[in-house]
Amino acid sequence: MVRTLLRRRKSSVDPEDVTVVDKPQVRRAVSAAALGNTMEWFDFGVYAYVAATLGKVFFPSSSPGAQVISTFATFAAAFLVRPLGGLVFGPLGDRIGRQRVLAATMIMMAISTFAVGFLPSYDAIGLAAPLLLLLCRLVQGFSTGGEYAGATTYIAEYSPDRKRGFLGSWLDFGTFVGYSLGSSLVTVLTAVLSEDQMLSWGWRIPFYVAGPLGLIGLYMRMKLEETPAFQEVEAKHKEAQDGGTEEDPVEQARMSGKGRLKELFTHHWEAILICMGLVLLYNVTNYMVTSYLPTYMTSTLGEPSLTAQLLVLGTMVLVVLTITTVGRSSDRFGRRPMFLWAGAAMVVLAIPAFLLIKQGGILMPAIGCVILGLLLVCFAGTSASTLPALFPTHLRYGGLSVAFNVSVSLFGGTTPLIASAMVESTGDKMVPAYYLMAAGIIGVISAFFLRETAGKPLRGSSHMVEDEAQARQLVAHSRTRAGRRARDVWIGLRHGRLPRHHERKGDE
Repeated sequence: MVRTLLRRRKSSVDPEDVTVVDKPQVRRAVSAAALGNTMEWFDFGVYAYVAATLGKVFFPSSSPGAQVISTFATFAAAFLVRPLGGLVFGPLGDRIGRQRVLAATMIMMAISTFAVGFLPSYDAIGLAAPLLLLLCRLVQGFSTGGEYAGATTYIAEYSPDRKRGFLGSWLDFGTFVGYSLGSSLVTVLTAVLSEDQMLSWGWRIPFYVAGPLGLIGLYMRMKLEETPAFQEVEAKHKEAQDGGTEEDPVEQARMSGKGRLKELFTHHWEAILICMGLVLLYNVTNYMVTSYLPTYMTSTLGEPSLTAQLLVLGTMVLVVLTITTVGRSSDRFGRRPMFLWAGAAMVVLAIPAFLLIKQGGILMPAIGCVILGLLLVCFAGTSASTLPALFPTHLRYGGLSVAFNVSVSLFGGTTPLIASAMVESTGDKMVPAYYLMAAGIIGVISAFFLRETAGKPLRGSSHMVEDEAQARQLVAHSRTRAGRRARDVWIGLRHGRLPRHHERKGDE
């Protein structure tokens, strides 16, 4: 009898605790989420590659160095409002659903990016031109505050536990495909158009492409359903409401936007700090390579624009080709080791990589770019499966939105601005390498405190499997383990040893 009670006390997985995913719906969810990131980073790729041109169009009275800094300041301004977007869209996504918020962010992003192509130049309307550019960037930043966190949450909540790393990597696959498409288009325009043509009308073409991309992405997102995890939480909340005559005022306050934020900062501050550290490592590397490196090679090192663009574009192609392999590897070896080893490698290899880039020519800079690209893909292929697992379901969108966007705003999006300003003021061309080393140290510290989540269900969610056979195998294996634990406790009691309770409770 005691043994039976002990067996019951030891948790096992019941069939109703396992969700079998709908594979076609998973493919649609991954595709729609990735397409939103594709469009977002199409804009970033374009903006990074035409930074020098935009500086001449919107800040013509400045020196070349000041033009670059002014353009990147406008670029960075969008990141300053991202936390506001996260504070609005994150808790909203936890309250009304992921799908509707993702559709709204897609609309805002498409309109604001498309509008940049229609802006008059400084010569046409004076100071109003850069102010309108700033306004478009602010709208983009606000909408992006709910985009990446929502997309990662959506994919993570649809993915089987054993494939969350692989499926999540497709989100950042869309990121770098978008960047590659945007940078490729600008590279082609730079090659076929004269400088005067680029200044006159050529720079507008890439922004016009954002309109059709946005319509396609919006159509795909409107066809999506809510995630199983969110539906599960909603069902429990509705059941609790139906069970009583009136909702508990305390619970009602806790489920409000302010209540969720209060719970987030009081009970999940460790997860926020870990998330911010990992995001810092990923995004400092990301924006250093994608947004600053083309300008660094042309404006600081004096390389031809076409050479710099091709080198960085080649780096992006390398990332695209390897990112899903990295995601699959994180399912096998774990998220924590990927971040730890890649962060340590960043500390060691940042200086050699930039020394190679400074050599000039093609071969040495190409090797330096490959080193940075391989480090970047380790973070990019792992982040989308790691970050959502830090937070429970009812706070996941909001928690990830706040932590992600604060970190990106303070450290990621400002990377091009800070790097260019420090190079300009100090004259030290190795400043970007030092910046990457500092990011690597912070990332390693954050990864050290990261709890491994590969192959495990998300916090507060049921197990996710691909088919009924895996569900039966999971239940059987869980019951076998529970029986063995009960047997060990029973044997211990017979020998006078009290059971030890070191098992971690499930997240709520």
